[in-house]
Amino acid sequence: MPAAPLSILHVVRQFLPNRGGLEDFVANLAREQARLGHKVRVLTLDRLFSAPEARLPAREILEGIDIERIPFFGSPRYPVAPSVFRHLGDADLVHVHAIDFFFDAFALARPIHRRPMVATTHGGFFHTSAHSRLKKLWFEGPTRMSVRGYEAIVACSDSDARLFAGIAPGGVEVIQNGVDLDKFAGAAAPEPRPALLTIGRFARNKRLDRLLATLRVLNAEGPDWRLRIVGMPSDVTAGALTDEIDRMGLTGAVTLHTGLDAPAIRELIGQSSLFVSASEYEGFGIALIEALSAGLVPVAHPNDAFAWLKERHPLITLADFAEPETAAGAIRGAYDRLARGETARGGEDLSDYRWSGVAARYVAVYQAALAEAGRGVAATAA
Repeated sequence: MPAAPLSILHVVRQFLPNRGGLEDFVANLAREQARLGHKVRVLTLDRLFSAPEARLPAREILEGIDIERIPFFGSPRYPVAPSVFRHLGDADLVHVHAIDFFFDAFALARPIHRRPMVATTHGGFFHTSAHSRLKKLWFEGPTRMSVRGYEAIVACSDSDARLFAGIAPGGVEVIQNGVDLDKFAGAAAPEPRPALLTIGRFARNKRLDRLLATLRVLNAEGPDWRLRIVGMPSDVTAGALTDEIDRMGLTGAVTLHTGLDAPAIRELIGQSSLFVSASEYEGFGIALIEALSAGLVPVAHPNDAFAWLKERHPLITLADFAEPETAAGAIRGAYDRLARGETARGGEDLSDYRWSGVAARYVAVYQAALAEAGRGVAATAA
């Protein structure tokens, strides 16, 4: 007999209409859980970090998802939103995404709100090496304490699980990210083209500067290669990227694309043959899996997440983008193999990433969390 429908509250600092890996993850999970019959809401902040001057509606339905937004103050690195607890409503369970103010606040206020809680780590806050000493101290102090307030801590990758296992007394469960495998399925250019595509936030950890340096090496032998950069500004602005492109003499070889919807991105994929990423850190690597589903051939920097994916998907080529000549050589090699017909695109088994299975695993975690919370209440009453 199926379990009774749940009222689920997802809490995440940035959400639609913003686009990125975290936003897409929560949106897809929320939609799939609603399809399974659960009541789902998303609680988020009322301003986008990329456009802080514009205040978004307090309540809105986008892409079929019920969204509530609340004001905040402070830095985007740790936005403080004290009104969060006024929006719990009838939630049976709170699912907090990422390690930030919400993660700490819900844990601290657990004796007051008394809601069972699950958190997904999404890479924690170690996406860059900036302030690494302070981050480590915070992780070993406040984060270690906050973890104890949650019935379950879920990691999106083995590397995340290893990071949090040392501070999570109940252990860490790994549920790899779900990916919309139909969105870009088979969209890559049918014939090989010296055209590269990267998708993701314009952020320092993505090392777009290294992609540009690699393209300059590729085009030193002839201006044939093209790079399309698709994403949203973050701690790197579109203006700063444009200036860097001009400075490196790549005007015309590189194009920036911001704010695109899925059909527009699919069209760009159709003009490309290879997916590239120089990212130093990824919580999982959704864009790379989407690239595989599209039939693009990935060449990526060997961060922990991409190295883990490489073990499962041999089509991925790993190359150190800190060395532009090395990365350029890897891209040329991947393209040459494709041109010679030696690359079997579309042969990767990606079924483990389908959202139906991922959502079902999360609901099982929720049920266990509710049971654990019930045992805790019973023990306290006794």
